[in-house]
Amino acid sequence: MKRLIETIKNIFRIEELRNRILYTLGLLLVFRFGSFVVIPGINPTALSALQDQVDGNGLLGLINIFSGGAFSNASIFALGVMPYISASIVIQLLGIVVPYFQKLQKEGESGRRKINQLTRVLTIIVLLIQGPAYLANLYSQLPDAAFVLGRGSFLFTIVATVVLIAGTMFVMWLGEKITDKGIGNGISLLIMVGIVARLPHALLREINTRFTEATGGLVMLVVELVIWFLVFMATIALVQAVRKIPVQYARRIVGNKQYGGVRQYIPLKINAANVMPIIFAQALMFVPAFFTKFESTRGFGAAFADYTGFWYNLVFALLVIAFTYFYTAVTVNPNMMADDMKRNGGFIPGIKPGKKTVDYIDTVMTRITLPGSIFLAIVAILPAFATRLGINNQFALFFGGTSLLILVGVVLDTLKQIESYLLLRHYDGLMKTGRIKGRAGA
Repeated sequence: MKRLIETIKNIFRIEELRNRILYTLGLLLVFRFGSFVVIPGINPTALSALQDQVDGNGLLGLINIFSGGAFSNASIFALGVMPYISASIVIQLLGIVVPYFQKLQKEGESGRRKINQLTRVLTIIVLLIQGPAYLANLYSQLPDAAFVLGRGSFLFTIVATVVLIAGTMFVMWLGEKITDKGIGNGISLLIMVGIVARLPHALLREINTRFTEATGGLVMLVVELVIWFLVFMATIALVQAVRKIPVQYARRIVGNKQYGGVRQYIPLKINAANVMPIIFAQALMFVPAFFTKFESTRGFGAAFADYTGFWYNLVFALLVIAFTYFYTAVTVNPNMMADDMKRNGGFIPGIKPGKKTVDYIDTVMTRITLPGSIFLAIVAILPAFATRLGINNQFALFFGGTSLLILVGVVLDTLKQIESYLLLRHYDGLMKTGRIKGRAGA
C-alpha cells in the first residue's frame, strides 16, 4: 500500500504527466455527460421500451456497452464510435488489396493524415446510413408519446440525423484530442469508459440476484469474483504473450565507432489480431437470425438464436479461430520483416536471408497463432458459460468476449505510457519487477 501511494505521488510530481492525466479525465467526463443528453424531440420518460429491447438483444446490447449506455438513452452520442471503427476496418482492409492505400501507408506522416481524412469521410457516409436506421428502430420501439413532433416527422428525422452525425464526429474529436494532448489512445479509452460505466450496474444486479433470490448468497458471489479474477489474469497473459525470434545484426566499423554486432529480437504476438476476430465473428453470427422470418428455415435460425446454445457457440468459436488466422495473415507481413532485416544488415541465426527467412517467420507465426486462436475462442464464448451457470446477462458479458479484451488491452496500453514517463524521469515503474507490456509492446 505504501508503494502504491508513493507511485501515485511520483505520477503527480511530473508536471507534463499530471496535466495529461487531468486533461484526459476532463474530456472523458464530457463524454459521459453527453451520454445522458437525449436527442431533441424525444421525451426521456418514454425510453423504457428501448432499454428493454437493448437488454434482450445481443448485438444492440454490445453496441450499448460500447457507447456506455448512450444507445439505450437515445442520446446525442447514441452511435458512439462504432461508425468510426467500421470505417477504420474498411480502410485497413482496403490497404491490403488496393495499391493506392498501400502507397499511402508507406508515405509516413503525410500518408497517415490522408488515411485519417479518408476515414472521417467514410465515417460520415456510414453515419448517413446508421443514423436513419437508428431512428427507424426508435419509431418501431417507442410509443407515440415519446416523439414531441409526432412519430415519423420529417423535420425530426432530419434534425435527429444531423444531431447523431454531429455527436459521433464530436466523440471522434474528443478521442483525437485525448491521443494528442492526453494519455493513452483516445478512441480506445472512450470505448473502455463506456464498458466500465456499465460494470457497476451489472455487478449490483448480480449482487442483488444472489442475496434476494436465494441462489447461493455470499459464497457463490465470492466464487464468481475469484473466477472473474482468474479470467482477467488469463486474458492479460493472452494479450502480453509473445514469441521472440532472435535477430543478429552484422558488425560495421565506421571511423573509430562500431555499429551493429548485437542480438535483438522480433516479438511475434501470440494474439496479433487482438479483438478483431471476435468482432467479425459476432457480426456474422447475427446473419442466421434473418432465417427465422421464413417458415422453411425457421428451425435453422432458431438453433442460432440462443447465444448460450451449443451450435451457436461451436460455430462462433470456429469463426473466431478462422478470423484470427485471416486477420493475422493480413496484418503480419513476413516479407516486409525480412526486407527490413536485410536492409539493416540483420539475419536470423541459422536461417538464410530472403525467402528462407520469410518462410521461417511465416511458419513460426502459423504455429503460435493456433494456441492463441483457441484461447481467444475460449475467451469469446466464456459469457455464454457464465450465463448458463446462473450469472445475469449483463454481468456475464464481463467474463469474456469483446468487452474483457478491450478493457484489458486499453488498461495495459495506458499503464505502459504512464510507466514510460516515470522511467524517463528516473522514478520506479508501476511494478516492482518486470515491465508492463501493452498490446503493441515487446
